[in-house]
Amino acid sequence: MARLQAEEETQKAFGWAAIDSSGILSPFHFTRRVNGDNDITIKILFCGICHSDLHIARNDFGISTYPAVPGHEIVGVVTQIGKEVDKFKVGDRAGVGCLIGSCGKCENCQDDMESYCSKPNYTNTIFDDGGARTYGGYSDIYVVNEHFAIRIPDNLSLDGGAPLLCAGITVFSPMKYFGLDRAGMHVGVVGLGGLGHLAVKFAKAFGMKVTVISTSPSKQSEATQQLGADSFIFSHDSKQMEAAVGTMNGIIDTVSAVHPLKPLLDLLKTKGKLIMVGAQSLEKPLEVPAMPLLGRKVVSGSMAGGIKETQEMIDFAAKHSITADVEVIPMDYVNKAMDRLAEGDVRYRFVIDIANTLLT
Repeated sequence: MARLQAEEETQKAFGWAAIDSSGILSPFHFTRRVNGDNDITIKILFCGICHSDLHIARNDFGISTYPAVPGHEIVGVVTQIGKEVDKFKVGDRAGVGCLIGSCGKCENCQDDMESYCSKPNYTNTIFDDGGARTYGGYSDIYVVNEHFAIRIPDNLSLDGGAPLLCAGITVFSPMKYFGLDRAGMHVGVVGLGGLGHLAVKFAKAFGMKVTVISTSPSKQSEATQQLGADSFIFSHDSKQMEAAVGTMNGIIDTVSAVHPLKPLLDLLKTKGKLIMVGAQSLEKPLEVPAMPLLGRKVVSGSMAGGIKETQEMIDFAAKHSITADVEVIPMDYVNKAMDRLAEGDVRYRFVIDIANTLLT
């Protein structure tokens, strides 16, 4: 579980990269480290497109380094293993999410919460200890320490399963941690996008009553008829919101845009929990009113879970036939997909068919 270090030996790799903040991706030849004793090499078959990929490509966070190969919803087949590897064998299905390294020593790492490590390594970054550059999954292969790879069950489709490695664990983890996974409870899901539609699916698999809360009334049929939500609230309809006051045990808020929290807090029962999982802008912080909190209500936030919990999530998804609703695209459509993603024109996740469309 040690941090990955720079290696003198490398192997050739190929993918698509953004070379500047325009975010336009194009073919890119680069190198990855060779397979080490504790590593596995994955031939990438599919890679999901997360909204953060768009941010990285276009430097929306101000931290991107170029060339940038996005992609952290990676699934494929193991083609090589190191001599110390015991978690995988050649031919196994494996996946990689956003996290590919951590210090392994801090309290969070020791508690299987590597995603909260103060020195995490991600699929597209430069190691802060001076180590090698990493590139993401819009590429042909990935080399990763076996600890940070996820075993993909044989009955889980790879294209629909890829987004679970980010979007899936981002909603599954807070549901488990905050106790919003108990049959009979009532949970609200704010926003019906890549995260929200999976929150609905997991909540229903837990046996919960689910209400989708959205600013788009056109999504009602999707929420109730396609995804199985029990009810739908158009958040701009004051009568619908008033009718639901004090009815929910918890709310998973997936919206990244600035929006009022008081109406959501009012929907919670006493001791209810509003959990934020959408990445909010630091320049326009959300306002949290104090009065609604006096009913022992909680506003908290959550990131993706650690490796152990991610494996638990994938196994649960396979058992309950949970996959993301995806639009599979060829590699050369990626720039159009990025533009559509920026406009919210996807139901609900793009997934790149790497194996059949990444041409050198």
